[in-house]
Amino acid sequence: MQISKGVEWAVHAASLLNGLPAGRGLKAEALARYHDVPAAYMAKQLQALSKAGITKTSRGAHGGYRLAKPADQISLWDITAAVDGNSPAFRCTEIRQNGPCALKSDDCKRPCQIAAAFASAELAFRDNLASISLADIAGQVVNESEPEHLFAIVNWLNAEAEPLSDKSSL
Repeated sequence: MQISKGVEWAVHAASLLNGLPAGRGLKAEALARYHDVPAAYMAKQLQALSKAGITKTSRGAHGGYRLAKPADQISLWDITAAVDGNSPAFRCTEIRQNGPCALKSDDCKRPCQIAAAFASAELAFRDNLASISLADIAGQVVNESEPEHLFAIVNWLNAEAEPLSDKSSL
C-alpha cells in the first residue's frame, strides 16, 4: 500500500488551516508557498478536501480555505479517503479459479484466506488512521515544537490569512 504525496500535502495544509484565527482563510497559493510545493498540485488537494466537506472555500478577492468543521472531527482517514479515494488497496482477482487445479466459481463463495488477510490488515490500517484527528496532530506539534517555531507559524498565519468574504461554497 502506498499513500500518495497528495495525502501528505493535504494533511499538512489542513493542519495549518487548523491554526487560523476565526473568520480568516488561506489561499491555495499561500499554502503552496508555505510548504514550497507546486500551487496547482496543492490546489488539487484542497479541492478534494472541499469536495469531501473537510474544508470550505470563500471566493473572491477576500477568499481562501478554512476547515469546515472542528479539527477533532477530522481524522487522518477522512483526509486520506478524500485525496486517494476509498477503494481497497488489495483487489482479489480470484486467481484461485485459474490454472490446472482451478476451483469452480461455486466453490468460491467466500473470500480466500489471502483476500481475507489483506482485508483484515486494511481494516486495521483504516481504523488506526480514523482514530487520529487533526486535533491530536496539532497537540503533538505544540508539545514537540520549539516555541520560536510556533511563534513563526503564528506570525506567518497572521500575515497571510485573509479575512473571508461571505461568498462561501463547499
